[in-house]
Amino acid sequence: MTDDMWSYNPESHYTPGTSLVGFKVEASDGSIGKVDEDTDEVGASYIVVDTGPWIFGKEVLIPAGTVVRVDVKEKTINVNLTKDQIKDSPEYDKDKHRGDATYRDQLGQYYGRRDTGI
Repeated sequence: MTDDMWSYNPESHYTPGTSLVGFKVEASDGSIGKVDEDTDEVGASYIVVDTGPWIFGKEVLIPAGTVVRVDVKEKTINVNLTKDQIKDSPEYDKDKHRGDATYRDQLGQYYGRRDTGI
């Protein structure tokens, strides 16, 4: 895990201030849903993805550091995670977890275990 997990990679083509709500999210092995919420807070950026029927409507919070490409024209975001990594991630409940440092640490540990260089 690096400190950049919660920041957009400059190569992702993300422009600060751009709303990503409604963008389609693509894992490395297929579509996972659409962005329901996003933030570009310095050092605390993330997207919340509504997985719809794929994981029975589960919402997942994904750190901005996993975003490898933002295509504003196509309204698509690519992340360097597999569908299984996302499906197995800690469940996100916006009423309980928004702004919760313990939850963020839990996510950091989960995504930090991945072997993708983040």
